[in-house]
Amino acid sequence: MKIYKPTTPGRRKMTGIDYKKIVTAAKPYKALTKAITRRVGRNKQGRVTVRHRGGGHKRKYRIIDFKRNKFDIPAKVESIEYDPNRSAFISLVTYEDGEKRYILAPQDLKVGDKIVTGEKTSLKPGNRMVLKNMPVGTFVYNVELNPGKGGQIVRSAGASAQVTAVEGGYVHLTLPSSEIRMVTENVMASIGSLSKPEHRFVNLGKAGRSRWLGKRPSVRGVAMNPVDHPHGGGEGRSPVGQRKGPKTPWGKKAYGVKTRNKKKYSNKFIIRRRKKKKR
Repeated sequence: MKIYKPTTPGRRKMTGIDYKKIVTAAKPYKALTKAITRRVGRNKQGRVTVRHRGGGHKRKYRIIDFKRNKFDIPAKVESIEYDPNRSAFISLVTYEDGEKRYILAPQDLKVGDKIVTGEKTSLKPGNRMVLKNMPVGTFVYNVELNPGKGGQIVRSAGASAQVTAVEGGYVHLTLPSSEIRMVTENVMASIGSLSKPEHRFVNLGKAGRSRWLGKRPSVRGVAMNPVDHPHGGGEGRSPVGQRKGPKTPWGKKAYGVKTRNKKKYSNKFIIRRRKKKKR
């Protein structure tokens, strides 16, 4: 972590990550990048459907291999790189047949290391194998939900899930949210924990740094006028309203409303719900 001297008010509590000690390549591998047009919260009609997004520094998208489907072919780690599109670091690897790919970089992975994907491999950070062949207690990341689809969960900086049981054709995983979930035993997962665990401790320090990331200001409803928000108006500071409850800017109830899609319920795969945060 980098802690800055308080030369300005914005610097006073600002913290960052010292990339020079970790990142080994200044520029990405050009063949695995592509230009993207950011939608900044707008749909196909150009209307804002997600607020507080927009601006931000221009980015190139790095094509990440979430599937890791080259079986039993060792790959050598060429570099550890920064990716502006995700919180964890990425690694450029070269397979023995000459192909290069970007993968999510786990902790303790170094340039020159060799990794491999297979049905059953050694329990080394960065290796990828089928979940049913992993011993109980193994930490994993980039976990598939459907065989062959590629990793969909546990992909953010410092994240890892733990294998807690293997029974009845399913593997029980304790996710970073403390939720315990079943996934089919034939899906793939990478061994270890993802890089950059200190990401959660970064203090942006000033509003401008949020704008570089494409995050626009969020104004409280109680600070608005009645014409702009159901919480607005009133003489002085006024409460939201306990009887009718808090509302969205469009007048719908904000808390306690079920939003899950009944057709896509995954209740049968969830053994224990994640712990609710105390307000």
